[in-house]
Amino acid sequence: MTQIGKRVRVKGLVQGVGFRPFVWKLAQDLPISGYVLNDGRGVLIEVCGPSDTIGMFLDRLQEDAPVLARIDQIELTEISGDLYSGGFQIGESDGSEVATGIVPDAATCPKCLAEVLNPADRRHNYAFANCTHCGPRLSILRHIPYDRASTSMAVFPMCEECRVEYRNPEDRRFHAQPIACPDCGPRLWFETSGCETVSGDPVAIAADRLRAGEILAIKGLGGFQIAVDAGNEMAVEELRRRKRRPDKPLALMARDLHQIRSYCHLSNEEEDLLESSAAPILLLQRHGEQLAHSIACGHDRLGFMLPNTPLHHLLLGQLDRPIVLTSGNLSESPQETVNDQARRRLKVIVDGFLLHDREIVNRLDDSVLRLDGSGPTVLRRARGLAPAPIHLSQEFADAPKVLAMGGELKSAFCLLNGRNAVLSQHIGDLEDAATFADYKKMLRLYCDLYQFCPQIISVDCHPQYLSTAYGKALAKEFGAELDHVQHHHAHMAACLAEQQDPAIRDDPAFGLILDGLGWGEDGTVWGGEILKGDLSGFNRLGHFHPVPLPGGNAAVREPWRNLAAHLHTAFGPGYLGRLHGTRLRDALQAKPLKPLDRMIERSVNASLSSSAGRLFDSVAAALGIGFDCQSYEGQAAMLLEALARPHMQTEQGYPYHVSTPLPVVISFQALWMALIGDLKSGVSAGRIAARFHLGLIDGLVSALEQSGARSADRIVLSGGVFQNAILRDGVTSRLKASGHEVRNQTLVPANDGGLALGQAVVAAARHFTR
Repeated sequence: MTQIGKRVRVKGLVQGVGFRPFVWKLAQDLPISGYVLNDGRGVLIEVCGPSDTIGMFLDRLQEDAPVLARIDQIELTEISGDLYSGGFQIGESDGSEVATGIVPDAATCPKCLAEVLNPADRRHNYAFANCTHCGPRLSILRHIPYDRASTSMAVFPMCEECRVEYRNPEDRRFHAQPIACPDCGPRLWFETSGCETVSGDPVAIAADRLRAGEILAIKGLGGFQIAVDAGNEMAVEELRRRKRRPDKPLALMARDLHQIRSYCHLSNEEEDLLESSAAPILLLQRHGEQLAHSIACGHDRLGFMLPNTPLHHLLLGQLDRPIVLTSGNLSESPQETVNDQARRRLKVIVDGFLLHDREIVNRLDDSVLRLDGSGPTVLRRARGLAPAPIHLSQEFADAPKVLAMGGELKSAFCLLNGRNAVLSQHIGDLEDAATFADYKKMLRLYCDLYQFCPQIISVDCHPQYLSTAYGKALAKEFGAELDHVQHHHAHMAACLAEQQDPAIRDDPAFGLILDGLGWGEDGTVWGGEILKGDLSGFNRLGHFHPVPLPGGNAAVREPWRNLAAHLHTAFGPGYLGRLHGTRLRDALQAKPLKPLDRMIERSVNASLSSSAGRLFDSVAAALGIGFDCQSYEGQAAMLLEALARPHMQTEQGYPYHVSTPLPVVISFQALWMALIGDLKSGVSAGRIAARFHLGLIDGLVSALEQSGARSADRIVLSGGVFQNAILRDGVTSRLKASGHEVRNQTLVPANDGGLALGQAVVAAARHFTR
């Protein structure tokens, strides 16, 4: 039979996932000759054998790939000359130019967990067991190719038993770079907040102290976490007091799905997400009040995750109830990663520490997801999801290298290299100095990891964003072109990009982009926008009626300001007279309305804004929700959504006025007249909240149609306000019923956490169209 040779280049997430031993085993089964190795571009394979056997090899290469692998592309070339005939080998890694992906950290696989729980196994009760199917990746990685010497495991020499497993292609720990056991790997211990080591089983000690109501710091996979018994009301309230986190919901970790079902409804799809290798926090519909009330007061969902490391499995296995497991940091600061710094900074919060000696190289917070009627929604992209590249459409194959800087809040940056866009993990709000320092450190690290030298640096148009200022400085340093991308165009582009939409030239889509704030092209602050365009440009076809932001950032923190501004815009300076017979009149009269009204009338520190987020704040304030202030971003809107949910099937929406011709303007006087009438009639807050949501859905769909959207047109939904499940599902279903093709984001956040992806693809698309 004819012998042939093929060189096979495999691109994607194919390093650190057991891909080479998988190829080796496949070659032994068939059998064929050749070799496989890792290099900077992915995996390189050369195979020789009968033509039909090689064809079978190529088919199974994609069909049977390891569970954590993601093959984006396979390139084939013929091998000429002498062909191999001496079996199949696994070659040494080649440290050539880096263009491959880094696999995200993965939750403990069933086989490793079974070993940890088996008293007869040598890894019984070992908190750092892993294999090629699970365990740390990005969190321990210093550079690629991904080998042990490139990770923080380099300081732990393998014992002979681990070395045998590591070298055996038949073993699932073959070349598992973090391989470890109790004889040679990281160790665990418990110490008090006074730095005194406590003798005994560290996990058992921690479990006893949690049951006793203590607050503990736990060194997790990508950073420190703070834990407390989720059923102990006094302990949870004490955690809030010490951490200065009065209201924001707290994440929970449960032992297993059975335990989660005791507190929340679970669908099959939600179970699959919880048990996935990402093991994210998943927002679930709650039932009952068995856990501490203060975990998520006023919210109808709880954020649950399952254990993602052997350490978490061992700890939860000794507890009868879930634990609160929140980020180990001081309020608004980055999550701690270093033992000494955690001891020093967290001692004011915790009573003890569960520590280990494996270094966390890269900080990773927990990812947060929710399952909506229109599919999964990523609210925060971090551990388990980042930095898996977003694979772009073929049009980007020859794109220049673009570094996109993201925004100011929920910051993440993006490295675009050909069809791969690497979006960093969630870093945080750059207004905090420590977070901004971490952002700069991580950006430099990613550029080093990927040996990435940008040709274009893409930034937001807002002149005061720290990410924009830093991008300008980097453009000078790298000699790169600087490209400014409008905020809402970037949101729209991110959604198109993640779905490999080839909207680069002459293929416009409609975009309904709703968020808090973004710098507009006309010098005002945008936030409720209807756009039409592609990746290289757009036109603004409609927007919310602009309303002043009295006090600037103070209006974001204090919803009553937005309420006053909305009422002033709708009814003029005598708006208080319309509130006779409501408690709202007294509440507003207690505020400094005269200076605020002067700010509005004189346009002093009161920029005009079409913000959808501020509309939600104002309606929430009218119902007494977060009237005085918000202790975290989106608080008022989230509580308003929870309040509305039980009444959505029984109410009719408030009216909205949509003016024509283009650009269409959605205005709110009719909304406020109806809402105030309901307040005077004593309609419940929940029913009013539902009527607001229903009316807004109607108004948005009407505005899209009046802006020119017709049946079968693509409509992109993006922006942080579309984290509201009622709005996202309601608009999506209404538009689909009218024949529209609706695009929602499922891989990256619709909020500013996905902004950098949009900036990157816009900059690349503009390069093509010049």
